[in-house]
Amino acid sequence: MVLLIKNGVILSPDHEGQKDVLTAGGNIEAIDENIKLSGIECETIDAKDCYVVPGLIDSHVHICGGGGEGGYKTRTPEITLTDITMAGVTTVVGVLGTDGTTRTMSNLLAKTYALNEEGVTAYAYTGSYQIPVRTVTGSITDDLILIEKIIGTGEIAVSDHRSSVPTVEELSRIASEARIGGMLSGKAGIINLHLGDDRRPLDILYRLLENSSIPITQFLPTHMNRNKWIFKDAVEFGLKGGYIDLTTSTVPKFIEDGEVSSSKAIRILLEEGVHLNQITVSSDGQGSLPVFDEAGKLKELKVGKSSSILECIRELHFDEKLEIEKAIRIATSNPAEILRLRSKGRLKAGYDADIVILKKESLEVDTVICKGRIMVRSGRAIVKGTFE
Repeated sequence: MVLLIKNGVILSPDHEGQKDVLTAGGNIEAIDENIKLSGIECETIDAKDCYVVPGLIDSHVHICGGGGEGGYKTRTPEITLTDITMAGVTTVVGVLGTDGTTRTMSNLLAKTYALNEEGVTAYAYTGSYQIPVRTVTGSITDDLILIEKIIGTGEIAVSDHRSSVPTVEELSRIASEARIGGMLSGKAGIINLHLGDDRRPLDILYRLLENSSIPITQFLPTHMNRNKWIFKDAVEFGLKGGYIDLTTSTVPKFIEDGEVSSSKAIRILLEEGVHLNQITVSSDGQGSLPVFDEAGKLKELKVGKSSSILECIRELHFDEKLEIEKAIRIATSNPAEILRLRSKGRLKAGYDADIVILKKESLEVDTVICKGRIMVRSGRAIVKGTFE
């Protein structure tokens, strides 16, 4: 399908003013002023009073479900296609989590392939909270080299009562295997670390970095806004050059207990001198949001949503007064560059035609295009998942 988007303000994510976007064959062909076509069958989309932005990247999603901390009935459901597209998300990275037994790497990969067949772009990390890391081939390095859709390892849990309490040596070995696999496959080989509620959660990572030549940018710690002491460490980590991933899904109880909202966290990080390019957000979509009592017993369980990313962007722009083009970066060009997703995260000729049209006044989703295919139009899903 050939699409021509006219009259919209382009955030590529750079603010480029009002221009047209031409897509064909799933790619962006041109971005220019007043593009005109003749002799070509083309569908035109009017983006007047809208921003035209890259499709959002949700880099931490429990696509085949998660949870289970309260028993079998608390296992969260798989994500659906419209959970993704209606959120303005066009690319997801699937993860396992606490449960690496009933949620397996085969399960995760099958869901990754299914989402790609349904029309979005999906990748996966190999492993779960636990170590030894449960992989597909028996090796993190081999998974990265031999399986196209695997781009790193994670989420490996540290500083959490649900983790395997890895040693520095164990985590170093995991990082080395991921780095080598990334180098040999041309992928990022990122190690996605789950941070729990223990004090000084990054100590193990600092000890690793002091005693190895693995760069700080090989790691992407997530949930770095989950409480005040982790967020304090996040500022320090960012000033040292590390990447910071903030979780957008939350519940009021978390905020009451000291979680720093993702939008407020970004404002503080920027004020403290952390570079915007080091910051990403992810939803923890379909992951469980468990609330435990002082004895560690589960009290309440909610489910993360990919839609929380766009909510964060709205709060950043409207409440925290961050320029819209900067707010967009945290879920477009930043994760694309950190995860080395070369055709994602920007509106640029030759890149994938992953495009979202947002209403200027509200930043609500109007249209979502995945690889040149219209998935959401006028705020309604026109393409649904196989069983929706």
